Amino acid sequence: MSSPANGKRREEVLVNSVQRWLGNPLTRFLLNFVAGERRGGGSRLDLAIRRYVGEEAEGGVRDLLSSLLVGAVLDRGTHLFGYPREKLKELLREPVMRRGIVNVLEGIAKYGVRRPFVTASPFLVVWNYTNACNLKCLHCYQSAGAALTSELTTEEAKHVIDEFLDSGVVAVAFSGGEPLLRGDLLEVASRGKEGGLFVSVATNGTLLTREKCRGMRGIIDYVEVSLDGFEETHDRFRGIPGIWKRTCEGIRNAVEEGLDTCVAITATHWNLREIPPLIDFVREELGVRRVMVFNYVPVGRGKEIVEEDLSPEERWELLHHLYERMVSTGFFCLSTAPQLSVVSLQMVEEGRGEGLGPVPTHFASQGTLKALRGRTRSLADFLGGCGAGRLYCGLQPDGEVLPCVFMPIPLGNLREKRLKEIWESSEVLWKLRDRDGLQGCGSCQYRYVCGGCRARAYGYFGDVRGADPGCPYNKKYWERLRASQDAQI
Repeated sequence: MSSPANGKRREEVLVNSVQRWLGNPLTRFLLNFVAGERRGGGSRLDLAIRRYVGEEAEGGVRDLLSSLLVGAVLDRGTHLFGYPREKLKELLREPVMRRGIVNVLEGIAKYGVRRPFVTASPFLVVWNYTNACNLKCLHCYQSAGAALTSELTTEEAKHVIDEFLDSGVVAVAFSGGEPLLRGDLLEVASRGKEGGLFVSVATNGTLLTREKCRGMRGIIDYVEVSLDGFEETHDRFRGIPGIWKRTCEGIRNAVEEGLDTCVAITATHWNLREIPPLIDFVREELGVRRVMVFNYVPVGRGKEIVEEDLSPEERWELLHHLYERMVSTGFFCLSTAPQLSVVSLQMVEEGRGEGLGPVPTHFASQGTLKALRGRTRSLADFLGGCGAGRLYCGLQPDGEVLPCVFMPIPLGNLREKRLKEIWESSEVLWKLRDRDGLQGCGSCQYRYVCGGCRARAYGYFGDVRGADPGCPYNKKYWERLRASQDAQI
């Protein structure tokens, strides 16, 4: 077995190779030559990738040259990562995968190989599709309840989908509020699906009837249902007695109708000890394929339960449990806490996670981690940590763009501005992309792998560059917060 030191040296070599491969001026010049729209419309990069996988496509001399250049770039990548060329071609035959590669290569052309990496446009947009909700969750970041009079109309929502497609967005997640309360959800989602977007829905599960789930098949790629504990705990979180049974029934309906279903859990003191048995329950009794443990963020109604936030040590212990469970059982237990990247990296270096490898980001899929086993450490340097403002953004019901749905900072409205214009020019987003300028986290050796949760930094300190107090490496900030809270009591 190789030593952790040798493994680390190999990863450093790989990181340097990636930077020489994609970050050098010649490669960026070539990618800029390829990037952009073709005369008559359509993405030249997309055309080049379709040719790379063997599709026949018409084009001019520049299109042919672009195909050769992109093919050389992709072949070099398969060599560096030890990934089979034919396997890559198989993946790139999927429209969503092609959109993802186009987004990444255009990001490299525009911004270079940065740490952390910045995509050419949001890879993912989390869209609070409505402010309406049928529950009264105590930790709701949106303070959802009644629909807003200013929410986008159906036609405006379709135009937003077109904007996503034109901008190069890869995935959209409809959230809320409760997105299933809007009767036009599937109509608008279908437009995105037909255009090649990966489409998901985050829901409280109470409206997931068998009929509704049946109608979602073929349109919705992924369903995430919130379940914050067993019956007493969940009903307390959600503010309505008896809602746990309805939520569990909705999860079962989604699973039985063949929807890729995940359970989302927000970790607080109220449910911390329930999380391990709850994972067993949703896996064995409800049949879900993965669990996502969300960071608590003091925003919206969640500000009222700030005393229930986990301590750095409690969060660290929970993340260790999630990663150990993934390694030992193969059941996916991810977290939006970016510290999971650090925990998994340290455990691999200790020889306790070699079967899976480090988890670079909570966006990672099980297939990706398995395919890139042994190489995910190098990915973590580029993709690791908080994705707000560099991999994804949020969108409000009225069209206002946010860095993250947990970070209510208005950046511009899609009724007035293009998404790419906001993505490329926002000062707030550029602050989020500079890990070296972060307070506390900016001097940490793991700043590129993690960098802390920017929403928690903003929620606690009102500064997107502030420290995330939920990490043992930032414990002094947590102690200051607790001292301040005690003084106010």
